[in-house]
Amino acid sequence: MHTQITSIPGALILEPTVYRDDRGFFLESFNESAMRKIGIDAHFVQDNHSRSTRNVLRGLHYQISQPQGKLVRVVSGTVFDVAVDMRRDSPAFGKWVGCELSAENKRQFWLPPGLAHGFVVLSDSADFLYKATDYYAPQSERTLLWSDPDVGIEWPFTGAAILSAKDAVGKPLNAAEVYEGMWGPHAEN
Repeated sequence: MHTQITSIPGALILEPTVYRDDRGFFLESFNESAMRKIGIDAHFVQDNHSRSTRNVLRGLHYQISQPQGKLVRVVSGTVFDVAVDMRRDSPAFGKWVGCELSAENKRQFWLPPGLAHGFVVLSDSADFLYKATDYYAPQSERTLLWSDPDVGIEWPFTGAAILSAKDAVGKPLNAAEVYEGMWGPHAEN
């Protein structure tokens, strides 16, 4: 597995080894031992699967009292996936990183707890899978405004974003609840 370090501490783009032949391909989508070797020591408790159509933008979501680490990938179609650092004491607080995930490139994106997460579908449709380190807690979920100019995400799509009601009214970073004490030697991870 090839690992690409991003500008957000702890967030990694993973490129699994893919074995191809005339029958198709094989890859390990998760191997706990291999993940530990690259610094991901996560215990996953929930797997999720969503399907969305072109220009659907989901996010930017995070859970304030039950932060989730997420290992995300796409098994059909293409998305632009984004993470925003919501850890106030992180050197990358308020910064974003994005990458294209697709059935073709088979990349995965690891987002440690403390990041807001979202994606936009670039293909006609996309099936998006992710593993989470904590359970979904709707009372704890928060939404960062996907178009906050202070964050400045460069979403690579044309046309209007298709949003849920909650995503349309996300809060800008300067009004959003953020994580305190999740970064550095004093952090609880």
